[in-house]
Amino acid sequence: MEIALLFGVFAVLLVIGVPVAYALAAASLATLLALGLPSVVLVQQLSAGTGTASLIAIPLFIFAGEIMMRGGISERLIALASSLVGRLRGGLGQVSILSSLFFGGVSGSAIADVSAVGGTMIPQMVKRGYDRDFAVNVSITAALVALLVPPSHNLILYSAAAGGGLSIADLFAAGIVPALMMTVALMITGYVVARMRGYGVEAFPGWRAVLVRLVAALPGLGLVTLIFVGIRAGVFTAVESAAIAVVYALLVTIVLYRQLRLREFLETVTHAARSTGVILFVIAAAAVFGWLLAYLQVPTAAVDFLQSFAHSKAMVLLMIVVMLLLLGTFMDLAPMILICTPIFLPVARAYGIDPIHFGLVLVLTGGLGLVTPPVGSVLFIGTAIGKISVGQSMRTIWPFWLAGLGVLLVVAFFPQLSMWLPAVLRG
Repeated sequence: MEIALLFGVFAVLLVIGVPVAYALAAASLATLLALGLPSVVLVQQLSAGTGTASLIAIPLFIFAGEIMMRGGISERLIALASSLVGRLRGGLGQVSILSSLFFGGVSGSAIADVSAVGGTMIPQMVKRGYDRDFAVNVSITAALVALLVPPSHNLILYSAAAGGGLSIADLFAAGIVPALMMTVALMITGYVVARMRGYGVEAFPGWRAVLVRLVAALPGLGLVTLIFVGIRAGVFTAVESAAIAVVYALLVTIVLYRQLRLREFLETVTHAARSTGVILFVIAAAAVFGWLLAYLQVPTAAVDFLQSFAHSKAMVLLMIVVMLLLLGTFMDLAPMILICTPIFLPVARAYGIDPIHFGLVLVLTGGLGLVTPPVGSVLFIGTAIGKISVGQSMRTIWPFWLAGLGVLLVVAFFPQLSMWLPAVLRG
């Protein structure tokens, strides 16, 4: 009954539009009272939920990404991508996809990606004669690449939700190949759709222009190298790398690019603080929810339930993917990671699924939910930028969504594709 109460109150509150963090806290409080436990447990677990040291990296990476976004790096990355792939069919769509890969390595956030790259590319595509639905769909699905490349906030969050024992360096390394696969799959899909709709190509600016734009974008791209190589080599921890990323971003945007003025800096601080507050409140509320899941032995029940239906690793993984896809349609990615990790990670371990590999599957599956109604935050931002309805986007997004699903299934059932790079880097 207590388990039904926990999930029932949470589901009802989500349906009537209560924010996720409040729904988690209210459902947890109702269950605590039903169990006869003191309400002070709620406060204790809220505090403990944000007490993990690795979580310090998240607000710092958010701040660094905001600095780079407002300091001129997004324009330079888009210019570089344009010179590299603009001459392909559907040129500006291809530019948007490749720019998202580059910018994802700076922001680590799908929402920041679609806001920065989509905010620039969607109006440009519409102005150049591209249909609004194509411009929106290619931009919002491309933003999912940011979930997989360093410094992905969601991979850090998964590490914390898994108990903090997983290597963030291994998670970052494991996400690189799937991110490249997603980029290629979306570019192929964009090419096919652009060819069917008769979109043109961009003029090639010449190799000299490519070199000039590459040099201009290198300081921004250097942030990715700094973070990944530093953590992988053991020079500094994820938290230390996040602090260094902030200092590096300030130096690049103020000293080198000279575009981050005082007004933009104050806006950056305000926006980063607001984003951090929202994320940490969700983390704290989900920690109480997760504590109750463990107290009520839900992970053990989940293992027993899946074992009664499936007897192979592949079948269990398929069932988990299907359930996560359904959950992703009405739950944002951060709370989904925090709630589902303690439930499904023990199941994955019981069937011999590597926790690093499972983390990529979880994040990528939840990412597809970000472009799926009714709670797809990336979808809503993209349609708002493109000034179209969600329904208009949904009618034509399916080729891009299926491309993302195809990458997810390949990553899920061929783990060697994502796991070989961490193994090589570990020596």
